[in-house]
Amino acid sequence: MNQHLEIEFKNLLTKEEFQRLKQSFSVKESDFIYQENHYFDTTQFSLKENESALRIRHKKGDYELTLKQPAKEGLLETNQPLSKEEADSLLQGNRLPEGYITTLIGEMGIHSDIQFFGTLGTNRAEFAYKGGLLVLDHSLYLNTEDFEVEYEVTNKLAGKEIFDNLLDSLQIPTRKTENKVRRFYQAKKKQL
Repeated sequence: MNQHLEIEFKNLLTKEEFQRLKQSFSVKESDFIYQENHYFDTTQFSLKENESALRIRHKKGDYELTLKQPAKEGLLETNQPLSKEEADSLLQGNRLPEGYITTLIGEMGIHSDIQFFGTLGTNRAEFAYKGGLLVLDHSLYLNTEDFEVEYEVTNKLAGKEIFDNLLDSLQIPTRKTENKVRRFYQAKKKQL
């Protein structure tokens, strides 16, 4: 089992602001790596009601099942590697593979079938920045396109100051930004 605390700051961007960030950090198109997040929940959105999210991330030929749960500070992220066959099985509507994530979901009292809800594709560039990891994301999902900057840190207070200063220096307004899974579900609800 692989668990870690995720502390990150994020801000949605206009396409022009995204281009400005790319230029400021000399990020080339070849620096971007494509990944897919496949999202899951029950038909009653039981994970969402528990402020949790479940996904399979497919990146560079590897598959990883991730459960995100609220923590005192940030999110507790639990990761479990999957084989291609396990990922395909889950995407086809079969049961979760045995492992710690299945146990954690059961501890939330969720025992109904987990279902595949859809895929969010992201072109991502990431690089070290002032003690953290700066991430530029261009995402496509459910007839939606968005641009985002994330800053992942280990110290919440210092990270917030660095992130806010970065946005200020590039004259990018701070925007209330939901995480990708919430944005995905908001787009999904609009489709329904």
